[in-house]
Amino acid sequence: MSKRPPDDFDAAIKLGQRERDPGATRWDMLLQVFMRVAAALWMLQGLMQWRGLLLAGALDQMTPSRIVATIFFAIFDLMAAVGLWLAAPWGGALWLIVVFTQMSAAIALPGFFPGGLLVIPLNIILVLLYLLLTFETGKEPDRAGAVQRASTRAWRHLARWRSEG
Repeated sequence: MSKRPPDDFDAAIKLGQRERDPGATRWDMLLQVFMRVAAALWMLQGLMQWRGLLLAGALDQMTPSRIVATIFFAIFDLMAAVGLWLAAPWGGALWLIVVFTQMSAAIALPGFFPGGLLVIPLNIILVLLYLLLTFETGKEPDRAGAVQRASTRAWRHLARWRSEG
């Protein structure tokens, strides 16, 4: 005799049955758009750093600290851009590290960035916007995290296996 799980066992994972307020803000979508725009900006910054490295004679005119900073940002700006574009958690974390390093470099190496010290308030605004979007995305009631989705799938398969066997 097969034992059937309760009818509402998998109600949380049925497709097409959740009610969503059409006027509600889609924070997850806004976060993803923000991450893609930031990725494009950081890709451009990384390519500009590579341009500075590859120009003929550019390294001869730089101090050692500027060479190190240029190489750091040439590599890590592009890595952060890829992580942001993929909307990966490591991308956001790496981007935050790069942003805070940028602000430190703007103070330690005046004139390193085209905007000068304007980089600091712009980065602070971007970080605050990122944190706000991340916070609001996490509060969405119908947004299940990867761990929750995996555990729900595992319980669903276990219930089917038990009911069949």
